[in-house]
Amino acid sequence: MDSLYSDLVSKAPQWCDPEGEAAELVISSRTRLARNLTTLPFVHRTIKNERFRVIEQVDRAVRSSGNVAQSVYLSLLDTSELDREALVERRLISPALAGGTRPAGVFVGPGESYSLMVNEEDHLRLQTIKGGLQVRAAWQEADKIDTELSKTLDFAFSDEFGYLTACPSNTGTGMRLSVLIHLPGLTLADQMDHVVRAMEEIGFTVRGLYGEGTGGSGNMYQVSNQWTLGHTEEEIVQRLDRVARRLARYEERACDALIGRAKRQTEDRVARSYGLLKHARLLSEKEALDALSMLRMGACMGLLNGMESTKFNRLLISIQPAHVRMNSGRSLTDEELNERRAELVRKYLEN
Repeated sequence: MDSLYSDLVSKAPQWCDPEGEAAELVISSRTRLARNLTTLPFVHRTIKNERFRVIEQVDRAVRSSGNVAQSVYLSLLDTSELDREALVERRLISPALAGGTRPAGVFVGPGESYSLMVNEEDHLRLQTIKGGLQVRAAWQEADKIDTELSKTLDFAFSDEFGYLTACPSNTGTGMRLSVLIHLPGLTLADQMDHVVRAMEEIGFTVRGLYGEGTGGSGNMYQVSNQWTLGHTEEEIVQRLDRVARRLARYEERACDALIGRAKRQTEDRVARSYGLLKHARLLSEKEALDALSMLRMGACMGLLNGMESTKFNRLLISIQPAHVRMNSGRSLTDEELNERRAELVRKYLEN
């Protein structure tokens, strides 16, 4: 394993330390900007040498920028599948970029507060992540980096349509804002289908932990804007912030209702989850995430102590498959992977 990757997975990213209101429910806030260079075709139409030129141009811009010059570049061209999986688990790259074969890479900022994906669907995907409900702060940091890079890079822009992107749905601001939010109460109350429909009606998408095509593992969901064209960045920021706060209120009411009408059953669910994590010798990722979700819910309800949001967020990363394999220092069978994960969780609970 490359030392750069081993150093990366040995530390928790900054967004694991939540800030702002509703931090016990909103795990993180993220801004992603899609940008393309005017001098080269879109990624899906480039040849190999042109993709290398994209990397070179972005690298020059990064190194001359005061805001992002300290970032570390990780090439994905000859990277192992395990290393790529670890970057996905840390939300530094997308599953699409991890599965690609074209020359590509990612610039990672200090504390993983931002990353710049190169040659994914667009030439550049700039993203910032903040812990807790900090939609505006995530946007402001992304805007600052975007402004700095645009001094060197000529981004494709139309006075009529805004920023031009490979996918028409991103054209306009090129911005996707999202929050990762924990909604166990609404899930247990069978309200998530209603929530998803309601979000779609007002222009938002609800996806799983890793984005498009993934389910709500551990009762965690990504809520993001569907549209970018015809709306300003400020409008999108304000609307997502309001939606996240509204979802947090709905979740609190759902948890209050569970305590009111099914307190004993809720306590039993939390206790059983604790028992599973405390004594299991084999734990799949789904089992671990679902049980930890119940513990976090129990902590929010005041049913147990010691499950602070920061610890939950760090466990969220460390129990994922690539991280378990990397931290073990050797190759693992599927059963050994589940055994190592169970051991890791037990040690955490003992502390």
